[in-house]
Amino acid sequence: MVKDWHHLVDTFNGVVLLTVAAAPLAVLVVCVLALRRMTSAPWRTSIAEVGIVYGTVPWVWMTMLPGSHAGEVPGRVSLIPLRDLLTMSTGGIVGNLLVFAALGFFVPLRFPALASVPRVLALAAGCSMLVEIAQYALRLDRVSSVDDVLLNAAGAGLAALASRRWWRNPETFRRHIENRIRDGNTTSS
Repeated sequence: MVKDWHHLVDTFNGVVLLTVAAAPLAVLVVCVLALRRMTSAPWRTSIAEVGIVYGTVPWVWMTMLPGSHAGEVPGRVSLIPLRDLLTMSTGGIVGNLLVFAALGFFVPLRFPALASVPRVLALAAGCSMLVEIAQYALRLDRVSSVDDVLLNAAGAGLAALASRRWWRNPETFRRHIENRIRDGNTTSS
């Protein structure tokens, strides 16, 4: 149960609750943006923009939550690749893969110049390095690890591969969205 604002914005459960509560707002924003756009692909652009923000911000927010000794202990760094990976839990690995997955999935749809897996990997690695540097500089009682960067980038790359059929052929994405709208969003294809 959420007791006060602190528990709502400073805990994992609070961030998840806010993310779920914001889902209808995200859908509304997509609709408003798509209906106001005068471009050739208003739905594609709107879904991609909202998807990038809605799918990435909560994960980054969770990685920036301070530990129990934030500000008291110096920042810790792990620069040896795969060392932390061996000690991470399955949840930690999956969580790190998901941090920039939405970015990897939607960026190629929104920005054609980034529509390649190597570019998505570079973007995600750069964003992940910024998060790790911020964790270290802000002394959040977290370990800034090269393995986190590798997993974050790998998750974005895998997500980019999952969306590849839509960014390689924009017409496929347009037909998919039109069919979902026409069918009342009841199909899973």
